[in-house]
Amino acid sequence: MASAEPFTLRRLGSAQVFQSGETLDGLPLRDYQHPHDLVMGLDARFDWMASSATTMFVSGGIVASPALGPTPFMHRSSAAFHPTAPLTHHMLDSSHITHGVVSAGVVTRGWGLEVSAFQGREPDENRLDIDAGLLDSLAGRLSWARGPWRAQVSNGWLVSPEPEEPGSVMRTTASIEYSGVHSANSRGLSWTAAVGRNDRADHTEWGALAEVALHPASRSRVYTRAELVDRFILVDFDHAAATGEERHFRSRVAAWLVGADRELWRSGSTSAALGLDLTLHRTPANLRDSYGNPVSWHVYVRVSK
Repeated sequence: MASAEPFTLRRLGSAQVFQSGETLDGLPLRDYQHPHDLVMGLDARFDWMASSATTMFVSGGIVASPALGPTPFMHRSSAAFHPTAPLTHHMLDSSHITHGVVSAGVVTRGWGLEVSAFQGREPDENRLDIDAGLLDSLAGRLSWARGPWRAQVSNGWLVSPEPEEPGSVMRTTASIEYSGVHSANSRGLSWTAAVGRNDRADHTEWGALAEVALHPASRSRVYTRAELVDRFILVDFDHAAATGEERHFRSRVAAWLVGADRELWRSGSTSAALGLDLTLHRTPANLRDSYGNPVSWHVYVRVSK
């Protein structure tokens, strides 16, 4: 799997209020979603049928996803039409393009148990290379899938994932997903509810997400996403003056996105659609002087195959 974002986005990435994660020129990115790497998936998997109801597997990848978090947002049915990443991305599924992963697991009667060893450090600012490193981190996931339903709980120990925030992170996630088609004319409903928590040496941060996508007609789609997420933006200068250590205040941000798109053209399996969305934000009191209550919007063309 590959991404064109290294060539289609600025080094800053795409503007997104309250987004965070990764760096630019050694400094943490704020209010921008970073570009993804050119290589987003390069792995292989071997499955062995231990019995008629049980499958065992091993997998490994130069770039792959460890056993941590829900389905990554760009692959979830409930988020397939969103042009933006969730604000909770780095609390739920940011490990989906890890450079170096080895996993093993077993699936029986819809239940799955898998473990992974992987490189905890997130990709660097060079979006065209492979960041080889030690498999220094561990994760485990218990999952369940039946028909249109999927649920999981997972936990991971990530060694130094972000260079601008030294130290390791314990990440815990839980999610439930539904993706179903309800009639012969392709009307369908998909939704996801997820929570994630990062335990760091000096603070704990958490986020929650609920998103829904609906096909009211074969050529039309509407979607929405609501999030509540912690951000640590404001510096506690009194603490820094007293101790010489940098510490940040917690700010709990809320965002609500609603959007729609309409397919305008189709030829075979290729289609083009015109879409728009609007995001409203609720800013906590300690950030209101800096941000107000921002409103974001997109008008976009989506081409898919």
